[in-house]
Amino acid sequence: MLAFLQLLGAFVANLFGSRRQLEVENLFLRHQLNIVLRGPPHRLRLRGSDRTLLVGMTWLWPSLLGLSLVVQPDTILRWHRAGFRVYWRWKSRGRPGRPRVSLAVSCARIHPRMSKDNPLWGAPRIHGELLKLEFEIAQSTVSKYMIRRQGPPSQTWRTFLGNHAAAIAAIDLCVVPTLTLECLFAFLVLGHDRRQLLWFTVTRHPTAEWLGQQIAKAFPWGTAPTYLVRDNDRAYGQAFTNRVRAMGGRDRPISPQSPWQNPYAERLIGTLRRHCLDHVLIFDERHLRGGLTLYALYYNETRTHLGLGKDAPLRRAVQRSGAIVTEPESCADCITATRGYDFRERNAMTRTVPRTKDESKVSNSGVV
Repeated sequence: MLAFLQLLGAFVANLFGSRRQLEVENLFLRHQLNIVLRGPPHRLRLRGSDRTLLVGMTWLWPSLLGLSLVVQPDTILRWHRAGFRVYWRWKSRGRPGRPRVSLAVSCARIHPRMSKDNPLWGAPRIHGELLKLEFEIAQSTVSKYMIRRQGPPSQTWRTFLGNHAAAIAAIDLCVVPTLTLECLFAFLVLGHDRRQLLWFTVTRHPTAEWLGQQIAKAFPWGTAPTYLVRDNDRAYGQAFTNRVRAMGGRDRPISPQSPWQNPYAERLIGTLRRHCLDHVLIFDERHLRGGLTLYALYYNETRTHLGLGKDAPLRRAVQRSGAIVTEPESCADCITATRGYDFRERNAMTRTVPRTKDESKVSNSGVV
């Protein structure tokens, strides 16, 4: 490298020299080269920089090939072809064959979404879906990027339970203390499919006959679930069990001292206490019904659930226009501790909540 720099420096200096001086130096160097070539022939050991310099000069000035005395002209041409192969091999590294499919199609589309979430789909089915999504890709490429499974495909436990959630409902009794140190019982019915609060009512003395009547009101006209999950409270007596069987359902009590086996109902009661009941003093049954009515509206229509992909049980729509205002859920008897945020016009700040005289029922469309 040092010799190359010295030669380059001499070349730059000669650009500013006289023509006679250059001719004298050229004659002197040629004479020294003739003296060296008079000796016995021996193999010269050229460095990589020497080869690069010779190839570069002959590429810029092809007429210098006839003046080459240290090496043959064919040797310089062979060095040039070898350098050409090395250059293009370096430029084409890591990309053998035809270009690969884009990473977005092979990974983001085929691998995690279609092939993993649909274990029963083969390459032809996935290829057809990709064609409908305007991805021009060969079926052989789809087969290449599919997940390789051992044994027959099987659905996960999450998928299996989700397929049967619509036929399962959970019930539970929530004990609520009053201002006069009495106890009220809120009977809650929750659907496993959308985590919707289907029914609630309040009583002071829950009995098996009364609970059977509430189940019949919660699921009228043959809409009873196939399985009804509950705890082992002695209030669910023989009359309650007979009513459930007459409606076409099956009573499924959980194991003793195992509330985790009824997780959705227990979670609903915990959420109800943290968001509503822990913030108010309950006077009587009418007061509790009013608070539960408002909270049921908030729970089913507004509150987002992690288990539903951060959506509400009644599928809350995404609103993209209007002003963001706060809207407290309240009535004449109680004010819940929750606030709903919505896109509304500034002159429409109030909302009328329907109320009942005796009992409140939450149907599939809200409070009736």
